[in-house]
Amino acid sequence: MLKVPLGDILGRRQADIDLGSVGNHLAGKRVLVVGAGGSIGSEISQQVRDLDPAELTLVDRDESALHAVQLSLYGRALLSTPDTILADLRDAEAIRTIFATRRPQVVFHAAALKHLPLLQRFPGEAVKTNVWGTQTLLDAARDVECFVNISTDKAANPTSVLGYSKRITERLTAYAATQFPGRFLSVRFGNVLGSRGSVLTAFQAQAAAGGPITVTHPKVTRYLMTVQEAVHLVIQATAIGQCGEVLVANMGAPVAIEAVARHIAAAHGDASLDIVYTGLRPGEKLHEDLFGSDEAALATRHPLISYVDVPPLDPSELRFLDAYACPDAISAQLALVCQVGIDGWRPDGTESSEPLLGVLSKIEA
Repeated sequence: MLKVPLGDILGRRQADIDLGSVGNHLAGKRVLVVGAGGSIGSEISQQVRDLDPAELTLVDRDESALHAVQLSLYGRALLSTPDTILADLRDAEAIRTIFATRRPQVVFHAAALKHLPLLQRFPGEAVKTNVWGTQTLLDAARDVECFVNISTDKAANPTSVLGYSKRITERLTAYAATQFPGRFLSVRFGNVLGSRGSVLTAFQAQAAAGGPITVTHPKVTRYLMTVQEAVHLVIQATAIGQCGEVLVANMGAPVAIEAVARHIAAAHGDASLDIVYTGLRPGEKLHEDLFGSDEAALATRHPLISYVDVPPLDPSELRFLDAYACPDAISAQLALVCQVGIDGWRPDGTESSEPLLGVLSKIEA
């Protein structure tokens, strides 16, 4: 794939976050990476390995991804060692067994379904993987020292199934922080350049094929960062994050996606490549937010990282999510669960202690 100067795309210099101060937080620790075969998970695994952990356990449901990450880490991929585990976070018994046998001290949760258009069509899968799967991990991780949940800017003022599901995981993680002795926190960032399905890889493939390059809207913008920047933030979270916080990186100004497309076309030697506007898809925003309308960005001791507090969500509220209902009903359920308990609010106007069953059943009617 043709290399494009990332500074041209980001409109800024890449952030140089020193991980030296983090080393003593992970050195000698038993570290577990869930979703280790994905773009973020594999980079977490690479960077954690260099910080001298006592053990690094890789978990993924994709056997080919596990093969690839083990090969990149160690130069071989025999897939025969106990630190490489094929498992799905939907399988609660398998997850409990992993925690019982590997006894991790630090957990990075990078496993999720993330493609917005697919999750709009199949919201039940977001419930089963992103929501229930995260709660399964949190239940199993009650004795760890630090748990870092990977989130997205789509969780701020969410309008999509992806955003709703990730907002819920932030709140579930905040609840775990009130129940368990370790530190449970989330990190939130924007679109990651070079990750699977990112605009950069999609545009490069389209340009290499001679175009056209497809952009949803001429004015659409996104916050962009490199995979290295994203993972630096994730690892910094183990050093500076406090219980229940959501850490947010300073990613500079949002970037016009049409400008990214034109950079890619020019880099391929054909600035005249057609750009076709396909229209915003259901659930998509024209401009993303890093912070919700009811959130205040607060300073950490790192100049490039802020944090917000999110209201905890008792996992008992998840019993009203029906992953097998019709898609519209599931989407509505997710949106409602995002709001439950905020300032005592209930979607049916009842007191916080009363169930959601009535209002959710009306949605499905």
